[in-house]
Amino acid sequence: MIADKPSSQRLLPENGHARIEQAIGAFGLLREYFGGAVIVDAQSCITWIDGRYRDLLKLAADFDPVGLPVEEVIPHSLMRRVVETGKPILLDIMRFDDRQFVVCRIPLKDETGKVDGAIGFVFYDNVDYLEPILEKFETLQKQLSRAQAALTRERQTKYSLSSFVGASDVVKELKSQVRRFALREGAALILGETGTGKELLAHAIHQQSDRADGPFVAVNVAAVPEQLLEAEFFGVAPGAYTGADRKARKGKFELAHGGTLFLDEVGDMPPAIQAKLLRVLQEGEVEPLGSNTVRRVDVRIIAATSQDLEAKLADKSFRPDLYYRIAVLAIRIPPLRERHEDIPVLCETLLEQTMRTPGQRGWVLMPEAIRLLQGHDWPGNVRELRNVLERAAALAPSEVLDAAAIRRALPQSSVRPASPLPLAGSDLATYLADAEREAIIAALDATDGEKLAAARRLGVSRSQFYEKLRRHNIVS
Repeated sequence: MIADKPSSQRLLPENGHARIEQAIGAFGLLREYFGGAVIVDAQSCITWIDGRYRDLLKLAADFDPVGLPVEEVIPHSLMRRVVETGKPILLDIMRFDDRQFVVCRIPLKDETGKVDGAIGFVFYDNVDYLEPILEKFETLQKQLSRAQAALTRERQTKYSLSSFVGASDVVKELKSQVRRFALREGAALILGETGTGKELLAHAIHQQSDRADGPFVAVNVAAVPEQLLEAEFFGVAPGAYTGADRKARKGKFELAHGGTLFLDEVGDMPPAIQAKLLRVLQEGEVEPLGSNTVRRVDVRIIAATSQDLEAKLADKSFRPDLYYRIAVLAIRIPPLRERHEDIPVLCETLLEQTMRTPGQRGWVLMPEAIRLLQGHDWPGNVRELRNVLERAAALAPSEVLDAAAIRRALPQSSVRPASPLPLAGSDLATYLADAEREAIIAALDATDGEKLAAARRLGVSRSQFYEKLRRHNIVS
C-alpha cells in the first residue's frame, strides 16, 4: 500500500474510500518527496490524513481528526480556500505552532468537473536551510504591508466636517445639508469660489457616508493634461500604446471602487471625456484604454467647480446630460465675505497652524486687527486669509498681531482708510450703533435693496437682518 490506511471509517460516503485511493494513487510517485498529506471533502472537513502528517502535527494516538473542519486540526490551513475557489496553491509556507512547513494544495474534482475536495502535501518540515529565503520573504511582506498601509492612508479622508470652521447661521445650515446629503447615494456637486473649502467638504461627505470604509480618490481635472485624462480615469491595458507599461494600470474609477471619486474643477473637463464619463455614470462600467474588457465599478461621484456651470451649459462647453447626472445633490459654499462673523474663529484656528519661533507660546490677534480683516472682501476666501495671517506672522516683530501688522500683510489695494474716531462726548454704544447702521445702508446700496443678498454680504441671517432694520428704523 502506497500510503497509510484511513484513520477512521466514519463520515465517509460510499465512494469515499475510492476517492481517497484515487487521490493518493495519483500522487504515489511523489511519496518520497513529501512528508505528509491530508484530504478534505467539499465542506473542507478532513476525510483522510496519513501517519507522517499526524506525526508532524504531534497528534495524540487516540485522536481521530476525520470529520472535523480542517482549521480545527491545522489552524492556518488554506484548504478551504482551494475548495471554494477551485484554484490550487502550489507553493506556500504555513505556520504550525512555532514551526513552518512548505506545503502544496490541489483541488479534487468529480467526473463532471465539480470541486468536491482538496489534497494537501507537506514537502518540507525542516526549513532551517531555507532561513535566508524566509527572512527575505518576511522582509518583503513587511514592506508590502507598510506600502499598503501608506496607500490606504492616502486614500482615506483627511478632513471631517469639524474641519470646516465656522459658527454663523450659513455655516450651520451648510453642515446640516452636508449631513443629509452624506446619507444619500446620489452624485453631489459642490459649488463655490476658489479657497472656500470644496475638497474639505467632499472628504466630510465621504466620511459620514456608508462608503466611509472604502477609498476616497481625488482627481483635479484641471491639473491633468487632456491627452492623459482618459488613461487617468479608466486605466490602461498592457501595451495599449507606445511607451505604455507591460502591466495593466488601474484608473481612478477602479481605484475608487466601493468608495468615492472626487472630481475637482469638473468644469474644465474636455467635451470628449465628458461623453465617456457620462457613459460610466449611466452603465457603471469602465473600459481601460486599449482593452476590450469591460469592468464593473461601484463608485459615488462628488464633483466640485468654481466656475459657473450654467453659463457653460449656455455656451455648450458643458454637456447638460452630464450636468444633471452630477448635480443630483447640489451644495453651495458661501464665500468668506458672506460670513464675516466667522473670521475671528477662523483666525484662531489658522494661527494655531502657523509656524512659531522657538519658545513662542502662541499668536495674539488684537481686536482692531480682527476688525480690519472683517473689512476685507476676501476674493481668495479662506485660502487668502491663511496666506495673509502667515505673512503677518512672518513680518511681525513679536507674537502680537495688531492692525499695523495686518495692514502690511493685506494687499495694499484692499486696505481701507481707518474709520474716524468718535466725537468727544460720544459713548461706545452710540458709536457702534452708528457704524452698524452705516454698514447696513451700504450693504443695501451695494445689492440694490435686496435684503437677503445684503444679509449674506454682512454675514448675518435673514431674521437678524430684519431685526437690525427695525432697530435702526431703516426703510428699504
